[in-house]
Amino acid sequence: MTKSELRDFLEAKVDQYNHPRFLESDPIQIPHRFSIKEDIEISAFLTATIAWGNRKSIINNADKMMQLLHYAPYDFVLNHTESDLQNLQNFVHRTFNGVDLMFFIESLKYIYKNMGGLETVFAQNTEKASLQTSISTFKKVFFEIPYPQRTTKHVSDPAKGSAAKRINMFLRWMVRDSSTGVDFGLWEKILPSQLSCPLDVHSGNVARKLKLLTRKQNDAKAVSQLDASLRELDPIDPVKYDFALFGLGVFEKF
Repeated sequence: MTKSELRDFLEAKVDQYNHPRFLESDPIQIPHRFSIKEDIEISAFLTATIAWGNRKSIINNADKMMQLLHYAPYDFVLNHTESDLQNLQNFVHRTFNGVDLMFFIESLKYIYKNMGGLETVFAQNTEKASLQTSISTFKKVFFEIPYPQRTTKHVSDPAKGSAAKRINMFLRWMVRDSSTGVDFGLWEKILPSQLSCPLDVHSGNVARKLKLLTRKQNDAKAVSQLDASLRELDPIDPVKYDFALFGLGVFEKF
């Protein structure tokens, strides 16, 4: 395919999958249950954090998290008591457990009370066409309060070579426009042009077949290479192609 043909092909797939029916089987349906900005971003962050493995299991366990937070995540983060926290200790999704969830709630409280909230922290140290340094900065802030060592593995760091798939996905949800009813367009301090594609086994395999990516590992260097390819196709909103790559991989077994 020529670059023009590839763009047309991917644009058609974006139109196909960037659609409200996408919500039926995707974890992004969880933050769509809320209307307050802080509820949306906290529920989205927690949902994205456990977004690996079986998608049905992710959705079920994200819903369990929201139930534990009384379906009022922002209020819970700010006003929880010690006994409220203890009620989280039996939560488990794969290797993310109650110890991790309790710390996440404490750290989010610190971020909202002292750092201006998630958007403000992620908007630090942004680059013209990358948020990877911002994600590293976020991890430092997230673990500024005393933490269990085991929990550090649940927040990725591109500076250590991670593709940071789940955080990049969360950022896409928050930043890309809401016109199709899928992403939220809630954040104004970050531009869609700065986003990176959430790279996983599905999007990576499709990207390689389409020659958008040659690197074999799904790591930070691969994210950078895929970013460069997608920005050639659309420098303003490169991460819309995540819908195409994901849809082709998961639904079409491309």
